[in-house]
Amino acid sequence: MYYVSKRMEIAGAHHLDLPYESKCSNLHGHNWIITVHCKSEKLTDYGMIVDFALVKKEIHGVLDHSNINDVLDNRINPTAENMAKWICDKVSELCEVGYCYKVEVQESEGNVAIYEEG
Repeated sequence: MYYVSKRMEIAGAHHLDLPYESKCSNLHGHNWIITVHCKSEKLTDYGMIVDFALVKKEIHGVLDHSNINDVLDNRINPTAENMAKWICDKVSELCEVGYCYKVEVQESEGNVAIYEEG
């Protein structure tokens, strides 16, 4: 089995739709640390699971310095947990072989959400 991971720092803003009063309901920003993990039993003919540059373009390039709510078209409440699942699905689409099986989203020091397939 082959494993690769890509770590990115993303600065962005969001607000959460919560059923209780919270400061997080207001627009605010974070410097997220996002780590994606992919795996595959085989590699492409050119020796990759996924091109790191493509992951950076499609994830970092879309989320960095953005309003995350707008990127997700307000379809998904952009909690760290929901962002981890959304990112995992997007990265899996980029894999020519294998898939993204885990994404870690560190919203702030000490606050990490992890989505793992399976």
